[in-house]
Amino acid sequence: MQNVIIEEPYKFVPPIDSRFWPPLIRRFLLPAHLRNAYGVASIETRGAERLKASIDAGHGVILAPNHCRMSDPLTFGDLTRATGRNMHAMASWHLFKQNWLNTFMLRRIGAFSVYREGVDRQAINTAVDILVEGRRPLVLFAEGAISRHNDVLMPLMDGVAFIARTAAKRREKIPGAAGVVIHPVAIRYFYRGDLMAAVTPVLDEIEGHFSWFPQQDKPLIQRLRQIAQALLSLKEIEYFGTARIGDFYERVDNLIQDVLTRLEERWNVRPTSEGVVARVKNLRGAIVATLLDPNASEPQRVECRRHLAACYYVQQMSHYPRNYVRQSQKNVPEHILETVERFEEDFTDRIRVHGPLHAVVQVGEAIAVSSQRDRAAPVDPVMEQIRVQLSDMLAKLSEESPRI
Repeated sequence: MQNVIIEEPYKFVPPIDSRFWPPLIRRFLLPAHLRNAYGVASIETRGAERLKASIDAGHGVILAPNHCRMSDPLTFGDLTRATGRNMHAMASWHLFKQNWLNTFMLRRIGAFSVYREGVDRQAINTAVDILVEGRRPLVLFAEGAISRHNDVLMPLMDGVAFIARTAAKRREKIPGAAGVVIHPVAIRYFYRGDLMAAVTPVLDEIEGHFSWFPQQDKPLIQRLRQIAQALLSLKEIEYFGTARIGDFYERVDNLIQDVLTRLEERWNVRPTSEGVVARVKNLRGAIVATLLDPNASEPQRVECRRHLAACYYVQQMSHYPRNYVRQSQKNVPEHILETVERFEEDFTDRIRVHGPLHAVVQVGEAIAVSSQRDRAAPVDPVMEQIRVQLSDMLAKLSEESPRI
């Protein structure tokens, strides 16, 4: 399990508004870091003129990208150069707690922390202040977690629209001030290496953990399906004592629903219809409060850690899209690579670097944000516009990838 829960009281980490560090990092550190840590060898930026027009018009600007890889925030270097503006970004607090160098660099490129286990008013206020000031665009990842499936969006969190409307309301009180706009940004990675050479050692290793002989005599998609069945069965045995039978995707959905329902009942958390990420966020908030309680006993803390691990794994399971790889049809190479990476992350807690990757960063059309929400609409109109643009851009970018 990735270390996303920090067992200490939260302390907000503000950004550093530096003009010196961002260009230095972009020029001398970022290319090598992207290549060595994430396999990203090249970046292509499209639609930068749209963002530049919004900046030149004086708007407060939010960039709302999809979020499928850890490298996503680092792909905006070319966009920064094209617009002549550095950026701020909201980042999960746990990223600032890895090591001193990570914290040092994150703050100096404009990142600030958000506490995902509760309502972080300091982070929200900082985001709103950035938009009201309007000097730098603000990057907010609306999916709320890394998906690792590049071509399928997770449900979007309404916080992006809330922050934008709050800032728009404050800007209305400033004489002559422009408004607030949101630019959806599609980030799409293209794998340009030898796919079989990349995934075969990973599959061999995972099958070895199952005490299987390497299944190299079987078609690739069959190997993926067998591993998926084995991983699901292991989790069913862990949480329910036995592996279930039936349709694979129904079993996944049932496991997620059953685990979350049990946890919500245990921690008196009201279920929400906003999706798995939102439900897990609410549960984490309740569980971490007990974990950090100085009066909690050690058995209580053990229970908290066990339940936080369950939250983590069901959220991971929700990130496997239905039929992302197919038995009887040609597949997108990146779908296969992402599936294998997800297997490796979930089973071994690490991901080896697969490259070279070519990243395309495409800026969408500006969405003007009113200070008032249309309450008659069944879904937030702003979030729906973001979702539609992101989905359309990703679908078109996906068509540029060959089928195998």
